[in-house]
Amino acid sequence: MRNVFFVKAFLLLISVLLASCDQSPSGGRQAGLNPLLPDFSSFIDVKQKKQAFFDFMKPLIDQANQAVMAERQQVLAWQQQDALNDDDRQALQQLAKKYRVDAETPEQQLQQLEQRIHTIPPSLVMAQAANESAWGTSRFALEGNNLFGQWCFSKGCGIVPSSRNSGANHEVARFDSPYESVASYIRNLNSHPSYQQLRTLRAQELSDQAYSTGSNLAGGLLKYSERGEEYVKEIRAMIRHNKLAKFDLGQDPQPNQG
Repeated sequence: MRNVFFVKAFLLLISVLLASCDQSPSGGRQAGLNPLLPDFSSFIDVKQKKQAFFDFMKPLIDQANQAVMAERQQVLAWQQQDALNDDDRQALQQLAKKYRVDAETPEQQLQQLEQRIHTIPPSLVMAQAANESAWGTSRFALEGNNLFGQWCFSKGCGIVPSSRNSGANHEVARFDSPYESVASYIRNLNSHPSYQQLRTLRAQELSDQAYSTGSNLAGGLLKYSERGEEYVKEIRAMIRHNKLAKFDLGQDPQPNQG
């Protein structure tokens, strides 16, 4: 029976690699790093299922965090310039819109962007993805590549929840790929007013050490779920139980400058 489990794991890995190779570059992403969602329900052994899930998530998280750091480096470079040209100003306005910055002057916009644009610890991303998507097997993960339960609010923008309250108009967002879900989730934590506390905790931790930790930043997720503190405790327990903190130690962030 053990051999059957290993065969399943091997076949899943091959399917992920083949799906990755079939993907072409899109929107600045590198080829091979935009795989399809594997069939995690095929696993019988829980330990192997979890390992396959983390192995699948890790490169997506790295890719999304690298894209964030590229934006951060651009912001830091603009801060060193005496004046921005027209192209820079246009790019700055686009970035400010993306991260919900409402400051008026370029100087104020850059200051807020520096505070908002930074990586999210891999352990936190993995734990929330596992929690919100039932280890990649939920309806929203399978039908919409949505690994984090993110909502959208225009009719037809996503998948209508079967348990949606009467009068509610939200849908669960649909993404073209799991990577798009990861990137959107990171942008949400970096921009939404509900997660200002998370960003504050991150800034404090980065001032003390070279990386941030998922367990610490989980304290800023009180508004992510109606369960509040219980949700935070559950995410921290998942990080601890699955020993995900090791992934935070493996981060390679750019030098902290704020």
